[in-house]
Amino acid sequence: MDLSELERDNMGRCRLNSPVPAVCHEEPCVLGVDEAGRGPVLGPMVYAICYCPLSRLADLEALKVADSKTLSESERDRLFAKMEEDGDFVGWALDVLSPNLISTSMLGRVKYNLNSMSHDTAVGLVQYALDQGVKVAQVFVDTVGLAETYQERLQQRFPSIEVTVKAKADALYPVVSAASICAKVARDQAVKNWQFVEKLQDLDTDYGSGYPNDPKTKAWLRKHVEPVFGFPQFVRFSWRTAQSILEKEAEIILWEDLPTEDQEGLGRITSYFNESPRNRPHLPHRYFQERGLESATTL
Repeated sequence: MDLSELERDNMGRCRLNSPVPAVCHEEPCVLGVDEAGRGPVLGPMVYAICYCPLSRLADLEALKVADSKTLSESERDRLFAKMEEDGDFVGWALDVLSPNLISTSMLGRVKYNLNSMSHDTAVGLVQYALDQGVKVAQVFVDTVGLAETYQERLQQRFPSIEVTVKAKADALYPVVSAASICAKVARDQAVKNWQFVEKLQDLDTDYGSGYPNDPKTKAWLRKHVEPVFGFPQFVRFSWRTAQSILEKEAEIILWEDLPTEDQEGLGRITSYFNESPRNRPHLPHRYFQERGLESATTL
């Protein structure tokens, strides 16, 4: 899977897709929707669709696709490669949402929660398939939130398509299983090859599972938090785990309109530039490197 576009710019989102099989322009198709990486505090969330003609659904089932969470990484890679080989009747598309996009959306002035983001991304991928000329007749979706509400929304958006939204759809419908494999393969590759724009000292790429309750993930977060600038953009800083570490490890920000007594006993921002036992050694943050700024001891 070629994720070079994401590797060039992993600040926003990017869409990847296979060629549309000719038969999918001609015959009614079934389409599955699933995601990977919704819960982790590290890395992107990937939404995927997979589709094939209804007349070839048995051929897709014959690949023995399954919920990606039940498969090893090598099994997922093998099945994705097989789907690529069967590109004469199987197509797919992905939407990769960066950690930065997720967190800035969730913490913006106008809140955009993860459920709404997930729903809109799924709708966008179904519409993308239609815009590419895929004759979508049926859609199966692994639910986010209440299945009935989600299904009603999708059915209103696509009234000419038969929509089914179910919990654990990735274990019930092979076309959703195939979508889950596409999403998981893409996320695994994105995490493994993540391009850090920050120049991190002693970068450790053993992140653990990336989930908030993983001790190894928490240790990685504590190691790579910057006291003023926070986390690398690989981190979803809107997650409670990340916020808790910021509260303990980062400098407190004070606003000019705060009462003076509330500021007593707190350090000054100038201490950030001074070497002291309290300040752990660190490379200059990229904010300074990009602007060619260095500490000046004399004027």
